[in-house]
Amino acid sequence: MNLIPVTLITGFLGSGKTTLLNHLVCQPELADSLVIINEFGEMALDHMLVAHSTENLIMEMSSGCLCCTIRHDLVKTLRDITWRFARNGQRQFQRVIIETTGLADPAPIIHTLMSHPEILSKYRLDGIVTTIDLATGMNTLDQHQEAIKQAAVADALLLTKADLASEVQRHALLQRLNSINPAATRWEVTNGEISAQHVLNLGLFATTDKTPDVQRWLNEEAYAAGADSHAHHHNHDHNHDVNRHDDRIHAFCYSFAEPISDEVLTAWLETMTAFVGSNILRVKGILNIEGNPRPVVIHGVQHIFHPPVTLPAWPSEDRHSRLVFITQEVGRAMIEKTFAPFRQIQPKPQETIA
Repeated sequence: MNLIPVTLITGFLGSGKTTLLNHLVCQPELADSLVIINEFGEMALDHMLVAHSTENLIMEMSSGCLCCTIRHDLVKTLRDITWRFARNGQRQFQRVIIETTGLADPAPIIHTLMSHPEILSKYRLDGIVTTIDLATGMNTLDQHQEAIKQAAVADALLLTKADLASEVQRHALLQRLNSINPAATRWEVTNGEISAQHVLNLGLFATTDKTPDVQRWLNEEAYAAGADSHAHHHNHDHNHDVNRHDDRIHAFCYSFAEPISDEVLTAWLETMTAFVGSNILRVKGILNIEGNPRPVVIHGVQHIFHPPVTLPAWPSEDRHSRLVFITQEVGRAMIEKTFAPFRQIQPKPQETIA
C-alpha cells in the first residue's frame, strides 16, 4: 500500500507561512492535497477567513484542494480524513500539508508522524519546510528557542521577505543557518511565491523516484564540509562571529566501518536517547547491519526514532555506516562516548555441546 506523503510547514510568527500557502494551493501539484492548519488563529487563506470554531472547519478551495482547521487531536484527524474525504470508497486527496502555529515546537507533530502506529500504517513524513524572515530572522533566532528548533529540523529552508532585507542581514543569516542546519536546501521567497516542486517530495521515498535517493536525503557532504562550506559563495568581508549565537548547536557526520548487530544498534539507540535524547534535534543515518546485505536507514527527532527501514540496495560501493546529527549541547565526542562501549562488543562464538 502506498503511504500518503505529509509535508510539515513550520516557521516563526510573521515569517510568511500563510502567504506561502496562499500561493502553493493555487498550483496544480497541490490540487489533490488536504491542507491541515494545526492550532488556531485568524488568517486569510485563499481569500477566505479561517476563524475560531468549536469544531473542525472544512472548506474546499477554488483550486480543488481541501482545507481542514483542527483544534483537537492530530491523530484522530489524520485517521478520520481518509474516510471523511472519500467518494465511492476512493480517497479524494493524495497528500497532506500541515501548517503549524508560529510559536510551536515542531517536535511533537514530528513524533506523531514518525511513531504513532495508526499514522505509520497510512502516512509517511515526506518533508519539513521552515520559513525564516530574512530581515528579522537573526533577532528571532536570538530570542526564541523554538525558532532554532524549527530551522534545525528542516529539510528545506524558505528565506522569505528577501525584498525587505539588506545584504548584510541576508549574509549574516545565511552564515548562521550554515551552523544550525548545513544540509537543508534553501530558497529565497518573495511575496510567498515559490514552485511547489521545491517543497514537495523531499523525503527518502519521494513519489517521483523509483528508488530512494539516499545521498540527497542524507547529504552528509554538507556536514563533513562544516559551517564554512556555504560561506565561500559570498565574497564578503563581514566578520560575523556566527558561533557566538549558536554555540549550543552542533551539526556533524559520524561514521564507522565495521558492521553492527541489530542488538548493538538497539542498545546504543536506547542508551543515547535515554541520556541525551532531548538534545538530539534530528538524526538521519544509513547503517551496515551484520547479516544484512542491504542498508538500513534510521531517522530520529529527539528521543523518538522512526522504525528502521531496509532499503533495496546500497547507493554506492561505500559500506560505512554514516549518521548525520543536529544536536543541542551535545558534540561529536559525546555521541562517540555513548557508542564506545558497544563497539567493544564482539559476537561470541557459538558454543557446541559435546
